[in-house]
Amino acid sequence: MRPRFVIAGNSSVLWALLVLALVTVGATVLAEAGMISTSFVKTLGKTLCLCLAAIAMDVVWGYCGILSLGHMAFFGIGGYAIGQWLMTARTTDIVTQNLAGQPLPPTPREIEQAVASQIFGVVGADDFPWIWAFSHSLALQLLMVVLVPGVLAGLFGWLAFRSRVTGVYLSILTQGMTLALSLWLFQNDSGLRGNNGLSGLQNIPGLDQWGQDRISLLFLWASAGALGAGYVLFAWLTSGRRGSAIRAIRDDEARLRFLGHGVEGLKLLVFTLTAVVTAIAGALYYPQAGIINPGEVAPLASIYLAVWVAIGGRGRLYGAALGAALVSLLSSWFTGGGAPDIPLGFYTIQWTDWWTVLLGLTFVAVTLWAPKGLGGLFDLVPSRKPRQGDWGPDDGAWRREEGQP
Repeated sequence: MRPRFVIAGNSSVLWALLVLALVTVGATVLAEAGMISTSFVKTLGKTLCLCLAAIAMDVVWGYCGILSLGHMAFFGIGGYAIGQWLMTARTTDIVTQNLAGQPLPPTPREIEQAVASQIFGVVGADDFPWIWAFSHSLALQLLMVVLVPGVLAGLFGWLAFRSRVTGVYLSILTQGMTLALSLWLFQNDSGLRGNNGLSGLQNIPGLDQWGQDRISLLFLWASAGALGAGYVLFAWLTSGRRGSAIRAIRDDEARLRFLGHGVEGLKLLVFTLTAVVTAIAGALYYPQAGIINPGEVAPLASIYLAVWVAIGGRGRLYGAALGAALVSLLSSWFTGGGAPDIPLGFYTIQWTDWWTVLLGLTFVAVTLWAPKGLGGLFDLVPSRKPRQGDWGPDDGAWRREEGQP
């Protein structure tokens, strides 16, 4: 089934793209009119990136049944890959301008050493590590955004799936992979500035004449385009016979293997493709955030991603996007000082401290009493007919055999 047929034949895809277009255009108009701030535009752009990561997580977990607790590691890898070029190019511009007034023009080697000292002096180094070998080239670093997570996910998936590791054991392995990566990044000799991470990523080389208001809108549109393309890609991937096979892995992997399907190859495809898309989302996210550090790759971030998908409703692409968007915007509101404190006399509830508790309680409540998540609210529409993309993994989800909720 071709992507254009997926769009035409699935109303949820059409509605998702329409809502995405309205949000993007509406935010642009309001920003140009001065009715919303640049920081809020950046928040919207980052939220769209998180929605893209969430629908990738939904495909690997909600559709394929692989609870990956390490997908945000790929998100961070994408951020580090693009961050290397951003820091190198920006620092090179600054160093070149500072050395331009010298009587003797600096040699390329002197410029390189000065740039390395500026970037790595914080960890006591004065030369580029091997891991920064391609940081001078935007094209090569964009290739790393796709290649590094793709190779890592492919190698990990090949080892895990060929050994037929499933269930909680596979989840623990993915979490262990993420923990190992974050611990390595915390070290100063990792070549990625240790706990300091990469900073100043909001300063885009070559766009010095642009203000952050223009740059934020540029990334908002780029994030919206990536989310729209990713939504169509995953709607196509989970439709037709291929989509049925992916859901069969979740429902009865042994039976699908008995029928002669290449289960391991299909799982590897889903795991690797979702990892690459998640990395692309990270590459768009961190230039808007301005900084990335090893804490962004810690296992807790991947757990949050699973919570977003569960709240939105796994097994539904729009549900995952809705959950990520809602939690991201509420998190910015609660932790950014937007929510008023609640004085109780003996104690004052400060939402900057209690937001994670509220999020955890919401996750427990959704798991116990609303297993279909926020996406299940669309089932309450009387005129809405079940579609293939709505067959989720939970009790009460649509099934081809039954045709009843």
